[in-house]
Amino acid sequence: MATLPPLPASSYRGRLAPSPTGYLHVGHARTFWTACQRAKDAGGTLVMRMEDLDPERSRAEYAEAALEDLRWLGIRWQEGPDLGGPFAPYAQSGRRAFYLDAWRKLRRGGFLFPCRCSRKDLEAALSAPHENILPGQSNAESEPLDDEPVYPGTCRQLGDITPQATDSTASEMEETEGFNWRFRVPDGEAIEFVDGNLGAQQFVAGVDFGDFVVWRRDGSPSYQLACVADDAAMKITEVVRGEDLLKSTARQILLYRALGLEAPDWFHCRLMVDSRGRRLAKRHDALSLCTLRQRGVTPMNILSGELPAEG
Repeated sequence: MATLPPLPASSYRGRLAPSPTGYLHVGHARTFWTACQRAKDAGGTLVMRMEDLDPERSRAEYAEAALEDLRWLGIRWQEGPDLGGPFAPYAQSGRRAFYLDAWRKLRRGGFLFPCRCSRKDLEAALSAPHENILPGQSNAESEPLDDEPVYPGTCRQLGDITPQATDSTASEMEETEGFNWRFRVPDGEAIEFVDGNLGAQQFVAGVDFGDFVVWRRDGSPSYQLACVADDAAMKITEVVRGEDLLKSTARQILLYRALGLEAPDWFHCRLMVDSRGRRLAKRHDALSLCTLRQRGVTPMNILSGELPAEG
């Protein structure tokens, strides 16, 4: 009997992308478990990437705890900072060259402009209330799900610099530090995508979100730019994350388009909230995986929602 050829490996590539700025909580556990299961069901590859771009808040102990907590939950990945792989390094702190390359392509394509506005300047120009208040919350106790308000356009005129600019101007604009570099959004355009969990989504550029930061004045890339550069370089085919990042997806779709890259599929998980209806955050120490493990809670308790009362 002839031997059948092996089945081709699945092209599915998913990822886990914890940020080591605190301990993971049960909300993270549910989202990462979903990412793991989707990769497993597709017969694909799951990538671990540590998103440690924030030098002031990222801690090695949080990164180690995240890996330990996820292993304890039964989540396994095939590439990552602990395993290596073809797209190393798997920590964003070591991937600056990728982000600079993406920034240069965007600037040379005329998609960026330098913004000299300080946080205080923007706060003075903006007076909108918190957005995305969860049911049962007041403004005072809510956490905005998207913390970058619509930019008022103050420095847009500084962006009229093309690759044909004078040598001195081009040299000045090649420097990343000194201002926040913003992506100029196509005002009025509806950015649409179909989410694998939440269905059809639409956000209007210039209304739901404005010109957004891709490189900060301190010399570091933003989440939006780093995420797109990494997911493209690591050939991620589906991004699984929380619904608080739906609007970020619209921004990232614009970055994919500007860079000439194909966007992945999207799957956004519903957020978990506490007993007062507030979304879980890393400040909820009682619901951190580390704390729950010490209290004898099992992975099944966490994934099924059968948690003991706080106390």
